[in-house]
Amino acid sequence: MNDLRRNFTSLRFFRVFILALLLCAFQSAFTQVDSTQNQNPLTQESSSTTPLPAPVSNIVLVDTPNDDGHSITVSWDLSADDVPGSDRVMYYEIYRGGSRDEQDSTWVLRGTALKGVQQYEDRGGRDPKKMDRFFPKDKDFYYKVVVASFDAKSVASIAGPIRAEDDWFNRTRIPTLVFTIIFFVLTLYFINIAKKGIHLYVRPLAGIEAIDEAIGRATEMGRPILYVLGLGTASDIATIASFTILGRVARRVAEYQTSMIVPCYDPIVMTVAQETVKTGYADAARQDSYVEDSVYFVTQSQFAYVAAVNGTMLRERPATNLYLGKFYAESLLLAETGVLAGSIQISGTDEIAQLPFFVVACDYTLIGEELYAASAYLGREPLLLGTLKAQDWFKGLVIIAILAGLLTRVLGQADIIHSFFKIS
Repeated sequence: MNDLRRNFTSLRFFRVFILALLLCAFQSAFTQVDSTQNQNPLTQESSSTTPLPAPVSNIVLVDTPNDDGHSITVSWDLSADDVPGSDRVMYYEIYRGGSRDEQDSTWVLRGTALKGVQQYEDRGGRDPKKMDRFFPKDKDFYYKVVVASFDAKSVASIAGPIRAEDDWFNRTRIPTLVFTIIFFVLTLYFINIAKKGIHLYVRPLAGIEAIDEAIGRATEMGRPILYVLGLGTASDIATIASFTILGRVARRVAEYQTSMIVPCYDPIVMTVAQETVKTGYADAARQDSYVEDSVYFVTQSQFAYVAAVNGTMLRERPATNLYLGKFYAESLLLAETGVLAGSIQISGTDEIAQLPFFVVACDYTLIGEELYAASAYLGREPLLLGTLKAQDWFKGLVIIAILAGLLTRVLGQADIIHSFFKIS
């Protein structure tokens, strides 16, 4: 019994000892917190006595040139404390207000500039509904620049008033105007030459040269020609170029009295294609041979359209397949099915991602601008030929300008070209 009482007493003493240790630990922690809190006023007083960074000087406000009247450029001389290796200056704050009074509520922070930067362009929008970025023109404004360090800010330097006004002409666009005039003159010149009947050389395109051979092959085999305009709309450039080629093919088909199949993805494209084919038959004096159902609408669902065209290939076994227009993921499906059908295939598109599939699976491929040039090459219309030749000559001038810029750069005279493109 005595042993049990002795053990109980020891256990109680141990608990009291542990409790005393915990109380000492809490007291030490509270003492540290109190000392920290007592030190804060000293720290704040110390920070309040930190010398302010030197303010900026010589603030210059300029209405930003060549703009629409919603921008002011603010420049200044750096703070005397803004030197390499010093942390007295972190950044600059740019404020805009309606008066010189710093207590005016119209002062708003417009932006910041990093250390070492001497200029800030305060550019805003013209929409009054977006008040955070709205910049009214023809209104006087004042600006102040504040130097900010890690824990202090300098006295504000104020300048103004100034107002933003729009300019009549953006002089930085002069190079664009010059090149536009050059291209315009070249286009008119070559169109005039083409109208006079002077021959304008256009590089032969193998794919277009092979069309007559492909049509002749279809005539010999007694099998139709399949012409696919792609998935583009009637307003796409590739589809418009394809219409010109379709007219040439329709005229040849009418002359050789061969059948033609033109499944269309877009109903408007179908309407234009019908008129184009009908015109081709009329040019060949074969209006009676034109079959309106040869140009028909399928569907505007991409892969349903592909399935229908592939089914036509496998049933009709066309001798020649022409894929000219805008194509996407269906390009390889169409081309591979044409290979299985044993057809000669001529393709052309301006979709760069689809060109590898056509190159692999087709006999001839018109790459990029060759599709556009094909319409001028086949039609021989003065407007198309003149534009095509003007583009070629203009590209040559651009290449010469690039080489001239490279040469002046090598010779250390790059300012000649740079000053032309940086007109202010």
